[in-house]
Amino acid sequence: MPLEQEIKTYNELKNKLLKESRGKFVLIKGSEMIGVYENKDTALSGGYKKFGNQEFLVKEVLDFDAVNFFTRQIIPC
Repeated sequence: MPLEQEIKTYNELKNKLLKESRGKFVLIKGSEMIGVYENKDTALSGGYKKFGNQEFLVKEVLDFDAVNFFTRQIIPC
């Protein structure tokens, strides 16, 4: 599963992050937390600068995990 290690790392650090960085964005690569950023754009920029096209996780530190649903609009023929 993509980002499996990064998600595991986030879950292990979640309680600490909620106390110290609630509402901010964390950048994680593998089992290492790279940094905490004020906004998503800065976190993404830091990730691309450091890792290029390699996988990394940027996640907002929240009490709950928001579920995002994306779909393609399919028009019947």
